[in-house]
Amino acid sequence: MPNTSTRQKHSRRTRRRRRADPARNELVSSSLESAQQCLFNQDYGTAFAHYLLVLNLAPVFKDFARESFRFTLFKWAEELDSLGRIQYLFDCYEQALELFPDDEVILNSMGEHLFRMGFRDEAAGYFHKALKMRPDYPEARENFYRVANWLVERWHFFMLNDHGRNQKYQQAIQKAVQKGCNTVLDIGTGTGILGMCAKKAGAAEVYACELSKTMYELACEVVSANGMDGSIKILHMKSLEMEVPKDIPHRVSLVVTETVDAGLFGEGIIESLIHAWHHLLLPPKRGENEFGEQSATGRVIPAGATVFGMAVECTEIRRHHRLCVTKVGGLSMAAAGELHSPVSCSSEPDDSMEPYTTERLSRLPGGYKPLTEPFTALNIDFNNVQELEGLSSREVQEIRLPVIQQGELDALAVWFQLHLDEENSLSTGPQEDTCWEQAIYPFHSAKGFVLKPRDELIVEVSCRDAYLRLCSVAVLRDGHKISLDKLMDSQYPVSNPNPEAELCSALACLQTDQSQARDFCMLECSEMALLNNQDYHQSFCTALAKLISQLKVKCQNQERGSAFQPGPAVATRCASPFYVLDVSEGFSLLSLIAASQGHVKAFSSVEKKKQQEVLKRLARSNNISEQHLEFWLNNTEDEQGMLQRPSREKLWSAIILDCVETCGLIRQKLMEKASLARCLLEEGGRIFPGKIVVYGMLVESETLLLESAVQGQEPTLGFNIAPFINQFTVPVHVFLDFSTLECRHLSESVELFVLNLMDANANYINREVKVQATSAGRITAIPFWYHIYLDEEISVSTLGQASHWKQAAVVLQQPLEVRAGEWVRLAVKLHKSTISILAHIESTPEQME
Repeated sequence: MPNTSTRQKHSRRTRRRRRADPARNELVSSSLESAQQCLFNQDYGTAFAHYLLVLNLAPVFKDFARESFRFTLFKWAEELDSLGRIQYLFDCYEQALELFPDDEVILNSMGEHLFRMGFRDEAAGYFHKALKMRPDYPEARENFYRVANWLVERWHFFMLNDHGRNQKYQQAIQKAVQKGCNTVLDIGTGTGILGMCAKKAGAAEVYACELSKTMYELACEVVSANGMDGSIKILHMKSLEMEVPKDIPHRVSLVVTETVDAGLFGEGIIESLIHAWHHLLLPPKRGENEFGEQSATGRVIPAGATVFGMAVECTEIRRHHRLCVTKVGGLSMAAAGELHSPVSCSSEPDDSMEPYTTERLSRLPGGYKPLTEPFTALNIDFNNVQELEGLSSREVQEIRLPVIQQGELDALAVWFQLHLDEENSLSTGPQEDTCWEQAIYPFHSAKGFVLKPRDELIVEVSCRDAYLRLCSVAVLRDGHKISLDKLMDSQYPVSNPNPEAELCSALACLQTDQSQARDFCMLECSEMALLNNQDYHQSFCTALAKLISQLKVKCQNQERGSAFQPGPAVATRCASPFYVLDVSEGFSLLSLIAASQGHVKAFSSVEKKKQQEVLKRLARSNNISEQHLEFWLNNTEDEQGMLQRPSREKLWSAIILDCVETCGLIRQKLMEKASLARCLLEEGGRIFPGKIVVYGMLVESETLLLESAVQGQEPTLGFNIAPFINQFTVPVHVFLDFSTLECRHLSESVELFVLNLMDANANYINREVKVQATSAGRITAIPFWYHIYLDEEISVSTLGQASHWKQAAVVLQQPLEVRAGEWVRLAVKLHKSTISILAHIESTPEQME
């Protein structure tokens, strides 16, 4: 049996052990000892190098050293991050993952660094892998949900659930393929649905490209699951980088794409199509040959578009883009200068400005009022390369729009009709049930401008830098032309009961010396809305005044109590001002409001120089001494050290924390910040807010379902896409306007949770809440919002129409059928500022006891 003998010898040889190497063992032992000593001395870089050596030479120590190695890596990464040595930081993580490729904690930490630095695609991959290693790892799950909102925005789900839109694209593609377009390129393929439509229609060759790594990998999975992985070639690259024959063997006869945004050109469709016509597409059709063949020519779906617009009045748009109030928290805003959002079509735009923002007009709180009839702003033919190339150099078009009703000019709202072919088109208009929002071009003016019937609004339309730009430039009134550009820098009144006086005032503005330019400062849209939230600031003003008054009384009582035994400490304490720290995110007036109370030294966390200048101007104009306002980040080395004592001998009288993000979520690490803040307060001092109460309600909302997950295969034309895109479903839907959300209320509002920032002992992690259904229906979601208590009596709600906050909602994975009168038990959990809710029906009220 020679074969058997041979196998046994081979087996014995593979089990033979390597001889011990005394020098190697000595090096491992000394390096491990050195690593531990360096760790003790907080020399994390050297400790990390020693651990790498040990674990590469002796992998047997991996389990023993894993925890210490992780700790060393994370501390060393913090140092590298603070020093700006980013590439070295990532090199260290790569080395760590070579040793521990399946360590979910290291994978998650790597993802956190990538996400913080803007590499969202890459971060998602690490969070996803960490979850595969350990599905119940809460930190990785919450991080993945956070990044999923960036990578796969909610409109992807709404778009894929739009059966009408998908079907029209399918019909246009099928018609083109049947007419001879049998080689197809899908630019910006996303999930791959349009490419699959082309293959299903009978195209001989289908190619697709996708820039996003996450969406590219998802498209590959989807195409494979639908049995087309061998017949659709997907490329992870920009179409602008594609070449023939390097990436595709020859030019194609059809390009399909939906790389359009609310402003039509914002995703680069013009540049992509110009490149495609020159490098990837067959030449356009010049006329049919005698056999009627079209296969030797190229074409694009969509074939073109028509852009429409109208002027609107809308308070919701107004308050997010310009200052609408004259006083904030008792402070006059006259000296603030020109404040407005970074959305502007000014004649001299810069990189910090965006020409438009987006809104769903039908869902704006308070609605909107059309001031003009819809007008045609632009027509574009995507099958005409000369027209595409000439778009940016087109002359500025001036359009005169008759005003149909009186109202304040707040914005130009823009939408378009996408012509897929001669028969099929899609509209993104405000009255359509569509997955698209509308583009909003806000009008910036210090005091607004009221349009009246018989006025004509003059609008300029251009396509500079391949962006569609619309700008309201002037108004024709009673034969006179009023320049709106100049009025932005003037004190032109919103309205005047005397038309003649109003006209004279406007004309006088045109002759005003413009040499004295107003001070300008740009604020984010959410910061503008916050500045316009008068209830919020007045509540803080009242609560701060109340606290300062209490502390003054306390000091006076201490002085009187020490009258018989005077002590220098009491006298010094009462003579020195009260210290207030505002660590709000972004631009905040709360420090100035605190300083206006008198006997207060306030510290602001505002970091941008221009915003600091605004606060200084407001301080001077409101008679607040500069000595009573300081900028805290100018005194600290980094933001991580923001919460610390004002000085060695002082503590804070009040610390203002920013607790709720604009999107409707509790801010990350809020409770950790509150815990630290409590240690920095003087006796009698307060954290603002002191308590947050979370409220919620049971609702039935088809809209939330459609925006949260793809609902089966029917809307996606029978293609199996849902299981793959739904990996990016997140349980909490953010940036909701609950007041305009299409839903049925199935219960009254109920208290879900309480976070006490002043008393750690009052807090908990889990809570069960019972809710009685007031109507029968299908519970699909639980929207929630907050009452923010500055003290026991003064609170601010995040639900009001004047609120700068949006709301959020937990969307149930499985909707629950409920009858009126039934009880629903909600299991509410808070983990690191993230709220989760599980719901189930209780069959009888007795079971709730």
